[in-house]
Amino acid sequence: MKAKIFIWVLPLLIVACNGNENGSDAYGNFEAKEVIISAEAQGKLKEFKIEEGDKLVKGDFVGYIDTIPLSIQKEQFQVQKQAVATKLINIKAQIAVQEEQKANLEIEKNRIENLFKDHAATQQQLDEVQGNYDVLVKQIITTKTQITSTTKEMDIYDKQIKLIDDQIKRAIITNPVNGTVLEKYLEENEIAITGKALYKIAYLDEIELRVYVSGAQLSSIELGQKVKVLIDKNEDSFEEYEGEIYWISDQTEFTPKIIQTKEERVNMVYAVKIRVKNDGKLKIGMPGEVIFG
Repeated sequence: MKAKIFIWVLPLLIVACNGNENGSDAYGNFEAKEVIISAEAQGKLKEFKIEEGDKLVKGDFVGYIDTIPLSIQKEQFQVQKQAVATKLINIKAQIAVQEEQKANLEIEKNRIENLFKDHAATQQQLDEVQGNYDVLVKQIITTKTQITSTTKEMDIYDKQIKLIDDQIKRAIITNPVNGTVLEKYLEENEIAITGKALYKIAYLDEIELRVYVSGAQLSSIELGQKVKVLIDKNEDSFEEYEGEIYWISDQTEFTPKIIQTKEERVNMVYAVKIRVKNDGKLKIGMPGEVIFG
């Protein structure tokens, strides 16, 4: 019985002794800043020629959403604005006629006033011409107020047209960041909905390794520090990369379950992010190790 126990224990001791032979100080997984690109307009995807794995540059044309309904709506607003513009021209022409009538009536009023002073016109004649003059002045004031309301009506159509132009512009899908397409959620001729995801992209040329360190290790690391990052090359060896610490958490947290054993998960640790140049081998979610010294 004792011999059997020794046979089972010995391999475990050997594994335990060799488990950290590379001298790693911390462990974690690779991450990347993922961005989900959503539709900013609604309609059928007329063109959407990207595939997962495609590398895109900021500003690249990705596709567009059908804008025919928006174009028709814009034309409708333009016709309505033109009708209001014609109305405004007519109002201004009406005011011009009234101003001319006012000028003629003012001459007549002055003539009657002079005749009245010379006792050659009656009070009734004077009152009549003065009344006609006052009525015309009020008509001109009323007509001029129509210019203000009509101009505001044209401004409303201008803003509606501007809004349609913005919606048409948003129907053109332009890639906003450099990166690699991770997932594509819609295909051509499917219906895009405002706010609905179109694709997911992440910048993978530079990836980050998130690891966790104990409070005792904090004194040995600092921002900007160059470190060794290791990934599995095969069962017996590692591939080494140079990394740079660019973020250290200022708050402790429990060790994530995916990192350590049940006993070690009760420990409080600090998250650390290490920036690593990616040669294409580093993938999101891949485990990694780091040596600080």
